Amino acid sequence: MKTMRRILISFSLTSLLSLAVFAQSDGSQQNKTGRAGTFAIVGARVVTVSGAVIENGTVVIQNGKITAVGAGASVPSGAERIDGKGLSVYPGMIDSSTSMGLSEIGQGANATVDIAEIAGNNSNAKAITAVNPHSSHINVTRVNGITTVMSAPIGGLITGQGTVINLNGSTQADMAVESTVALVINFPRVAGGGGFGGGFGGFGGGPQVDFNELVRRRDTAVEELKKTFAAALNHAKAVEAYAKDKSLPMVPTNLAYEAMIPYVRGEKPIVFTAERERDIKAVAKFVADMKIKGIVVGGQEAWKATDELKRNNIPVIFTNIYSLPVRDDDPYDSLFDVPSKLQAAGVKFAISTGDVGAEARDLPYHAGLAGSHGLSPEEALKSVTLYPAQILGVSDRLGSIEVGKMANVVVSDGDILDPRTNIKHVFINGRLIPLTSRHTELFDSFKDRK
Repeated sequence: MKTMRRILISFSLTSLLSLAVFAQSDGSQQNKTGRAGTFAIVGARVVTVSGAVIENGTVVIQNGKITAVGAGASVPSGAERIDGKGLSVYPGMIDSSTSMGLSEIGQGANATVDIAEIAGNNSNAKAITAVNPHSSHINVTRVNGITTVMSAPIGGLITGQGTVINLNGSTQADMAVESTVALVINFPRVAGGGGFGGGFGGFGGGPQVDFNELVRRRDTAVEELKKTFAAALNHAKAVEAYAKDKSLPMVPTNLAYEAMIPYVRGEKPIVFTAERERDIKAVAKFVADMKIKGIVVGGQEAWKATDELKRNNIPVIFTNIYSLPVRDDDPYDSLFDVPSKLQAAGVKFAISTGDVGAEARDLPYHAGLAGSHGLSPEEALKSVTLYPAQILGVSDRLGSIEVGKMANVVVSDGDILDPRTNIKHVFINGRLIPLTSRHTELFDSFKDRK
């Protein structure tokens, strides 16, 4: 009887847990894609980012675009008017280094995780094909004013191709701003590991390896990477030669090499994950040697390599505001002022959470911390709006409040980088998004309980 009772109790608890999980995983929030229309935000403080602040301005949204901005902008007949008195209008924020939509439950639910492939060269893996449009992380993130992210895989040496997506849409095609925006490479580093997820290795264990040997291993891995780049270039030349002269031997299909072609030719950027000074300098040398477009993601010690970064026009997507200091005797806030050092040195930069997805909602607070440690408020705002758009090559569509740009617009009751600020309206691609998520539902469910 006792055994049967334990079984019944266990079954009941399991059933209740399953119901609770189901109640929060039914897609009800993720399918709320908002409504289109013509909207006019009237009498608001308009922070254009790319130009002067308009203290009492109007922003008109029509057919998914920003069609008018200014103090005297006319409101089309039939437009839905939003009273902007006491409110501020900002461009939607952009988190430029995430794996949004590729991982739902990182531990314990492997079927919800699709962030890495097992091969060393996964250049033909496209993040856009794996993004889950109904991820619960999407709603939680966008209600805090983040409207766009770069989502990228993390596994292997050459991890695959990142995508720039809007945080709204029923399909990947609906969400895509730039389906394949950059190739991501976990650049070989002296200590091994690396990548979007950190990768600093375990604690203790194993024999100590001489530092010079670690450098040799890194350099060997870099040479192998150069050989892969050369092979991709040679493959492209052979394919093109065969297309012109069919008497030549037909070139076997190689999806990995073919995916690399626009990147190894310098037509599209390559994102290199690197943290320490020596590795960032190695990235700069690699970019110069291979004549490619490079972007550094991570960048803990990027401020020590500003000469090399600037010389090779390599921007930094800084992901370490919330990270612990690099060394035990570093001040607790040593990473907070890295963006200001990059800005002072003339290095292009953006601030990102570097998060898989669940914590990307904290992006404004990352920038806010940098804004209180040497970065001006204007630069802090640009670091999560205009600058990431420029680095990712989408500033013609995103990053500022300008006529003709995609209507990714956020309306708030204060400084968008201040944790005390409330988001009042969010538009993504011109659609007015409901400000609901799993978090807001839980808050509404429990706020009145005593």
